[in-house]
Amino acid sequence: MIKKYLTCKLADTVKRSSKIDNSLFKQYGVKRGLRNEDGSGVLVGLTRIGNVVGYERTEEGKLKPIPGKLFYRGYDIEDLVHAAMKEKRYGFEEVAYLLLSGNLPDRDELKEFRDLLYENMPLPHETTMSIMSLRGSNIMNILARSVLEMYTFDENPDDLSRENIMQQSIELISRFPTIIAYAYNVLRHHDKGRSLHIRHPNPELAFAENFLYMLKKDYTALEARTLDLLLILQAEHGGGNNSTFTVRVTSSTRTDIYSSIAAGIGSLKGPLHGGANIQVVDMFNYLKETVEDWEKVEEIDACLTRILNREAYNRTGLIYGIGHAVYTVSDPRALLLRELARELAGEKGRLAEFEFLEQLEERAVDVFARVKNNGKQVSSNVDFYSGFVYELIGLPVEIYTPLFAMARIVGWTAHRNEELNFAGRRIIRPAYKNIIPEVFPYVPLSER
Repeated sequence: MIKKYLTCKLADTVKRSSKIDNSLFKQYGVKRGLRNEDGSGVLVGLTRIGNVVGYERTEEGKLKPIPGKLFYRGYDIEDLVHAAMKEKRYGFEEVAYLLLSGNLPDRDELKEFRDLLYENMPLPHETTMSIMSLRGSNIMNILARSVLEMYTFDENPDDLSRENIMQQSIELISRFPTIIAYAYNVLRHHDKGRSLHIRHPNPELAFAENFLYMLKKDYTALEARTLDLLLILQAEHGGGNNSTFTVRVTSSTRTDIYSSIAAGIGSLKGPLHGGANIQVVDMFNYLKETVEDWEKVEEIDACLTRILNREAYNRTGLIYGIGHAVYTVSDPRALLLRELARELAGEKGRLAEFEFLEQLEERAVDVFARVKNNGKQVSSNVDFYSGFVYELIGLPVEIYTPLFAMARIVGWTAHRNEELNFAGRRIIRPAYKNIIPEVFPYVPLSER
């Protein structure tokens, strides 16, 4: 009882000791959230990996919204995706090679890289047994703990040579799907009383196929191709997104890759970052039940207006999946995902739900502009469709965010390699200004 009282008392003091007048941020020129006044990101580094484009600057220096573009090593993501879709082949391995090396592989290089990924996909026996013994319902935490454990089985965990860093990167990329699949099967066994299945990776299968095989064994070709597309779209998103920046910040200290990637996992786990797709699915389910006529625009608008006004759903005033820090007119990832999502919804007999989601996307943008009336242009982001697509594939909600990590580990390792080799070897160390107005004299304990 005393402990609880003291904890509550200390927690209450934080409310007072952490209070900072909002006007001080502008007074001292603080870029809150590392954002400029116009909403653009503060420039803190240079990269040759990913480029996220959502606006351009006019001659007057103002931001002009433009259709979103995403580039991997200078290649348009739309070209990479459409090339794979046209040939009906899996493209994630090609994109991973591109992001790690900076070059598109030829056929021989791609085959060798695929073989290398599959060679490293099986887990050491000790890691498998460790996953089976772990408890907890959050697979992101199990993923982070498994990554940290890999340090103990690495013969050269602190070796920062280029060759060793690349080998560690490939091992992490290869083992993420195995760790996630095993962790979920253990979870469903412990918490849901289901049979325990541990399937070894199959070298004959593509990366996306292997994950589905290890997770649930049976899947359709369209399910695997759609998952492959999602992995491509989420593999990289510039150095400024929160989790990648976390990896770069920790890498700048010259810490080991496992500590750095575990930090990135912790960042991605947050509901304002990688956990957003779960919120979209929950909101979508609410709207399916609340809106009686899915084709009636007036009813949809009224419901979305109540959500924005904090009068409905979870009363946060947020329409999840709408808006992005960089994209304004459109998110290219959402547009590409929508192409296959319609086909997959048709295969699953859920086309009406998909069309309702499309209607919600269109109406949410209009309602946001009318209700907020702040001149800000918004569009749907990739999270708006990704959760629904995961559901169509038959994936459990517990692995939605881990799947994001399974894709983004490619971007994380690419940025870590760049940070360690070409970022000037300086630890990232921004400044915070202390605003306590005076220096307090120390009062002896007996006089307090």
